[in-house]
Amino acid sequence: MKILIVQDYLRSGGTERQAVFLGAAASRAGHEVTLLTFRPRGALGDEALNQPFAFKSLQPFDCHLDWFAPGLLRTAEAAAPDLVLCMGRMANCYAGFIQRRLPRAAVICTMRTGKDLPWLFLRSLRRCRHVVANSHVAKRVLTDRYDLPAHQITVIHNPALRTRPTDAPRNASLRQYYGANPSTVVLLNVAMFRPEKNQRELIELCSLLPGYLDWQLWLGGEGLTRRKCERLAHGLGLGGRVRFLGYQSDPTPLYQAADVAVLASQSESLSNFLIEAQLHGLPAVAYDIVGVGECFLPDRSGFLLRNHDQAGFLDALDRLIRNPGLRRSCSTEARRYAEARFTAEQQIQAHLTLFADLTKA
Repeated sequence: MKILIVQDYLRSGGTERQAVFLGAAASRAGHEVTLLTFRPRGALGDEALNQPFAFKSLQPFDCHLDWFAPGLLRTAEAAAPDLVLCMGRMANCYAGFIQRRLPRAAVICTMRTGKDLPWLFLRSLRRCRHVVANSHVAKRVLTDRYDLPAHQITVIHNPALRTRPTDAPRNASLRQYYGANPSTVVLLNVAMFRPEKNQRELIELCSLLPGYLDWQLWLGGEGLTRRKCERLAHGLGLGGRVRFLGYQSDPTPLYQAADVAVLASQSESLSNFLIEAQLHGLPAVAYDIVGVGECFLPDRSGFLLRNHDQAGFLDALDRLIRNPGLRRSCSTEARRYAEARFTAEQQIQAHLTLFADLTKA
């Protein structure tokens, strides 16, 4: 099978990592795969170059325009793929045009966002052969809000890509490096610093915790809002409690050092961060946004709060910080749940089976 994966740019986000992962997995399964991006390189560019698929870009140099895809249809036609997988908002906006140019190919749109969909994205959803949604809630959004037929949508959850479950001992050296005592409860969030990821609210919420509780908030990632969040933490007098750890190509050491995963994001379809954290046994505290509730077991491996329920979020943090027994019981459930649903092998097979079904004719 000849597979073309289309992505606007290989930034460090979850969707981009999924594109590289799926391309490599399909290649290793014996398929001819090309990953085609609009912009060259990106944070994951070196990683893509080291994979067993062809990696090409449309822009001869980086124009810094995510939507600019010169020669996309001509390049797609020349590749003569049996299947085209569009990853990310920009690529999905072009999916309808690709399907029209390549009527014999199976063009797949992907629904991996909690944001409103632009008009071209919606048109592509109705023109493409099939849609892969990464959560059941995302599928319901497509069927109930946008009137897509349910049989045209397959739900395949994100796999955990950068980390695997492990019984390694707690990473005491990393905790010590960042000034966390053995009794300190480390709250962890790993995400790009964007307004919708809402690290600002996490900092504000933590500032409301009782001063005598022993906690730290670790924020892994880079992005546009990091400097504002740093200023906020300093202004709230949390300079010794909030740690900004920068971009994490492999956050596994952070999961092994932390105690609780926290997420106040306002735009998620399914959180890769929470899935990875659950595999490492971190209880979750998160707002109920789109598919976040499918990442863990509410009230068993963590706490799912109504969006903007700051009092409930604070209460959940307070309970987990004070109660190590509760953290241990949630940790056991977290590992069990994640290992049953989010291993890479399961999701690879689900995609390859779907690809085979769509290209049988």
